[in-house]
Amino acid sequence: MGFNDLLEGIGVGYFQFLHCAMLLLPICLLSSHNFLQNFSAAIPAHHCALPSFDNWSSPEIPAHADLLVVFIPLDGNQKPESCVRYTTPQWQLLIPNSSTIEPAMETGMEPCVEGWIYDTSLFSSTIITEWDLVCEQRRMKQMAQTIYMTGVLMGSIVFGGLADRFGRRALLIWCYLQLAIAGTCVAFLPWFSAYCSFRFLCGMAFSGILLNTISLILEWMPPKGRTLVATIFGYGFTSGQLILAGIAYGIREWRWLQFTVSVPFFFFFLYSWWVPESSRWLVLKKKPHMAMKNLHKVARINGKREEGDRITLEVVIFHMEAETSAMKSSHSILDLFRTPAMRRISVCLTLVWFSTSFAYYGLAMDLQNFQLSIFLVQVLFGVIDFPAKFISAISMSFIGRRVTQGTTLILAGLMILANIFVPTEMNIIRSVIAALGKGCLATSFTCAYLYAGELYPTVIRQTGMGFVSMNSRVGSMVAPVILMIGEYASALPPATYGASAFTAGIAAYFLMETQNCTLPDTIEDVESRARCKAFSKQEKRIEEVDLMLKTTSSRNSPV
Repeated sequence: MGFNDLLEGIGVGYFQFLHCAMLLLPICLLSSHNFLQNFSAAIPAHHCALPSFDNWSSPEIPAHADLLVVFIPLDGNQKPESCVRYTTPQWQLLIPNSSTIEPAMETGMEPCVEGWIYDTSLFSSTIITEWDLVCEQRRMKQMAQTIYMTGVLMGSIVFGGLADRFGRRALLIWCYLQLAIAGTCVAFLPWFSAYCSFRFLCGMAFSGILLNTISLILEWMPPKGRTLVATIFGYGFTSGQLILAGIAYGIREWRWLQFTVSVPFFFFFLYSWWVPESSRWLVLKKKPHMAMKNLHKVARINGKREEGDRITLEVVIFHMEAETSAMKSSHSILDLFRTPAMRRISVCLTLVWFSTSFAYYGLAMDLQNFQLSIFLVQVLFGVIDFPAKFISAISMSFIGRRVTQGTTLILAGLMILANIFVPTEMNIIRSVIAALGKGCLATSFTCAYLYAGELYPTVIRQTGMGFVSMNSRVGSMVAPVILMIGEYASALPPATYGASAFTAGIAAYFLMETQNCTLPDTIEDVESRARCKAFSKQEKRIEEVDLMLKTTSSRNSPV
């Protein structure tokens, strides 16, 4: 008997509905921070600023279009160059059909010493136009996203362990406040270095909210409802991408956009004080009185007052006696690799989480590469998640977590690799294939959060989730670096993303199935389950051999 029996006793009802609604509402805006730089750091068309004409001797200044011709060379697509201009005006270029026009490469060039002129028809301002992050500074855009993802990585390390020690609720409340303050401050900062620093803090808070939200949801939900809740969780994250596209379409100034997606977290911080702590965690931390109080409250909300009244302190301790007696005084990250079953789980999940995030953000943070409307691509990338995650929910419920996890990663890898062979001129086809691959990766993410939460035991669940999430963030940090390398070899980024996802899909098939299984509370539970699986397989093989021998002997026996 365990904590799952207590949850089954008080039922699933209004509490789980309200609890999930309160925790999933912030997730809708949380994903906006991840993809915010698709819009706040969009690169508009630009060219060198034209020289000043304060000392122009002629009473008539040439038209702007003529000045562009004589000062700005054209690139291979017959568009103004972005990073150089002629050192001296090429007036002969204004002469139609002139045979004296010198080739552009034979004239003197210089960098944009007087700054740049940006096309503000799509966005009135971005961090690119604010701090001139173009030409020699163009890598700063990807560097800013890498710094944000580094914050997400640090949040996984710091908040994962702290939540196991101080509780899920306390860390969740703190992270709401941290994201609200840091995100709002970003909108008013005048320096790029300060922008990156506070985005780092936003990234840390992002991890803390994500990890503690999924843990609180899982630890208050009986096994049969976990698949549905995990799917709704994924839909909440997907909805945030569509919400971001709508907000960004209406707000074209990056500071107001940043402010709009950050301020609501003050509201989430205020109402999060009503979110109850996980009673499972309270019992394992030897606080059964508080756990019993929470269970009584949940029973009343669900209309199970009589069942709740039967839960006494002795009943709570009895149901969790095996787990608390086997629990160590403290656990560290080394426990994730100390025993065979835990070691296999951690290694395989490391590959799954790293590759899912690596390929996911490689696709989702490079929307301008598809040369379509950035708002349309963002919506397309968001909409594709809805049918993908619906199929994932059915697959996880009827086929299992392991097959769903492995298959979606393999399909994603194949689609990303296929896009290498599609000509760049076929923008729509490339966008559709990329969207399908991104949908598979989003499905993989949904399954991974549920799967990891079910594989790791309660005593070290947050540490385990923090560890695999850390590897996920390493993948999201490396993804922008690979995009920068794509300037020299365009096929390298998709080849790397696709191969990584395909390899991780194979690794997922080495994990244990957790469909309709109770959550393990201790490391011993995980090892016992692994031994039972191995024993069952061996027993099945023995039965097959016995049956084969009996069949053979019956055929050879005299009639």
